[in-house]
Amino acid sequence: MRILIRSAEIVDPASPFHGQRKDILVEDGVIRRVGEGAETGVDYRLEGAGRYVSTGWVDMRVSAKDPGQEQKEDLSSVVRAAAAGGFTEIAVLPNTQPVVQTKEAIAYQKRAGERGPVRIHPIAAVTLNHAGKELTEMIDLHRAGAVAFSDGTVPLWHADVFVKTLQYLQPLGGLLINRPEDPMLTRYGTMNEGLTSTMLGLKGMPKLAEELMLMRDLALLEYVTEPDGRTLPKERCEAARDGRTPDGPGNVVLHFSLISTARSVALIREAKRNGWPVSCDVAAHQIAFHDSALVDFDTNLKVNPPFRSPEDVAALWEGLADGTIDAIVSDHNPQDEESKKLEFDLAEFGVIGLETAFAVVNTHNPGLPLFRLVEKLTTQPRRILRLPPPRIEEGQPANLTFFDAHVEWTFTEADIRSKSGNSPFIGHRFKGRPLATMINGQLSIIVDQ
Repeated sequence: MRILIRSAEIVDPASPFHGQRKDILVEDGVIRRVGEGAETGVDYRLEGAGRYVSTGWVDMRVSAKDPGQEQKEDLSSVVRAAAAGGFTEIAVLPNTQPVVQTKEAIAYQKRAGERGPVRIHPIAAVTLNHAGKELTEMIDLHRAGAVAFSDGTVPLWHADVFVKTLQYLQPLGGLLINRPEDPMLTRYGTMNEGLTSTMLGLKGMPKLAEELMLMRDLALLEYVTEPDGRTLPKERCEAARDGRTPDGPGNVVLHFSLISTARSVALIREAKRNGWPVSCDVAAHQIAFHDSALVDFDTNLKVNPPFRSPEDVAALWEGLADGTIDAIVSDHNPQDEESKKLEFDLAEFGVIGLETAFAVVNTHNPGLPLFRLVEKLTTQPRRILRLPPPRIEEGQPANLTFFDAHVEWTFTEADIRSKSGNSPFIGHRFKGRPLATMINGQLSIIVDQ
């Protein structure tokens, strides 16, 4: 199949064509030509005037629910939702039933994305049944294809287990992903602790729960990495500030997922300045809402971590701008009606976000250059997960996302490809959307040209 992308601006700082408008000819899944001039005999044209093309987008945090809760989502539907959101690769959390903690579970998830429009990268559990006590067979899981280790939606609360995990993963060049939260401080909480929670009579979830765990994790990382208190080499400090990996693929040892407070941003910024091998991400929906949005008790706005204050959201944008926050994730967490159409304090946490992640951040963007937003969905997630970076060059496999950063559109239920409909964005007006993706020799059309 011959596909021609006509006159699209390439958004890829690693490409010699970055910022240039080029024609891209893809034949049988391989980029055959990057240049100018019309082509004849093509099977499909993507008209790129005023549009953009980048390497395929990557989502580092997706709850696929399969196996065990296929009524909410399965691997086929999550692939459809990811493709509709412009993603060509997703990393899926281990919180399924049973938990992803065996080589067979890793193989099951990987097979679902081998030939389809979205590659699936399994994240394996750190502890058996994500109970936080006994470690899984991490070496076997790493060799089987786990891109990282995490207890997913469950914070790794046990300090000794946390330390041992880092010690096990260092020789493998493995990555630990943790969501910083002290569950004892957020127990029974439903939203951000503050004026709004007091007014609504809902139990709050204090920012301190996130910040204390983050400080603990950084202290334990320091204990494991530099137990004798030696100063880190100057080259490593400079590389960490620049986002480079001087020690090879194992440079980022610890990744904090779903940070949400201004103090968390400041703590991670300082850790990076000191050269610690850390990275972090933020959920797209987290930078679109404040906690005041919950005054109508809409359960589709019930998420964990909860929506914070306007000051926190501003700090998150600052973290994205200065490189403190490395990646943007959807935190796609499908819930069926039985889990959401309840009283607010009884409803499950979570929103679906694969179909809307780019549109949300692009719409609410206070002024970051487009290529900075795109690198949070492409270059940086791949760097953190040790995934090989695709290139927009002749002779390379086509792993591309074609998108419009300026078109305005309204998100409706008809745009949802997930099995679940727990989106807080139905009826929202957006700016920017993906139009098509290419990977594995497949063209996925999101919006007809």
